[in-house]
Amino acid sequence: MFRHLHTDILAASLILRLITSRGNKRISSILFATLLTGKTLKQSLKPQPERLYGRQRGHPLRARQQYLLDQALPRFTFSSADNPAQGFSEPVSRVFLEIGFGSGEHAVSQSELNPDTGYIASEVFENGLCSVLSRLVPENEEATAQPPSRFRIWPEDARQLLKAMPDHSLDRAYLMFPDPWPKARHAKRRFVHPENLQELHRVLKPGGTWRVASDHPVYQDWVIDVMSQQDLFVNTPPEKERPEGWSPTRYEAKAFREGRQPFYWTFKRRP
Repeated sequence: MFRHLHTDILAASLILRLITSRGNKRISSILFATLLTGKTLKQSLKPQPERLYGRQRGHPLRARQQYLLDQALPRFTFSSADNPAQGFSEPVSRVFLEIGFGSGEHAVSQSELNPDTGYIASEVFENGLCSVLSRLVPENEEATAQPPSRFRIWPEDARQLLKAMPDHSLDRAYLMFPDPWPKARHAKRRFVHPENLQELHRVLKPGGTWRVASDHPVYQDWVIDVMSQQDLFVNTPPEKERPEGWSPTRYEAKAFREGRQPFYWTFKRRP
């Protein structure tokens, strides 16, 4: 059995080497999996698990961080899924959703750059929630500080929020440098998945857009493969320079420091 497995791996490697030698240096991770296992992309797309994330806390919280979660977060939490535009303390003409905001610098920046827009920032990790709250809540005002009038936090799985929203309620969605889940057995945990594409298409308004960025080659190939086999969004090729109007993030800066090339996509919702 192991001899046959070794032969299969060698054959797949030789085919990849042949393709690479002919100038195609970006080999799809899905192509490699197909060569090695015989599974197609469709066969690799298992139903998603109930949770896409692992731990909700990366390291122990300091006293102020815990206080921010206990005292400030409830006032900042978005609570109008059935009518998103009414979930802010001032009128808004558009609503944006960021799925997994990390440390929050991109979410805060985009909210400031779009003054007519209500911004919902979704994140499940407590350290990320503390990070964005520490940006917005002055020291010693954890129990009293009010959230920005057009900015709210969703501290749960973004998929729950999407399912609760009515049709055509978002103008734009973001997925910025998500966890790549690079191992093949974890592919079902990646947010770019047909189940999530259907929900995004439903809640986005006609002509709405979905911005995606990734610096991980496995995830980049995954996005290219999945989006090439769907008809809900216009499948546009990625850009290699951050487009105008996009905000920098710490994950993007880390990618550049470590020699990785980020890809940036803007997918427009089809009617």
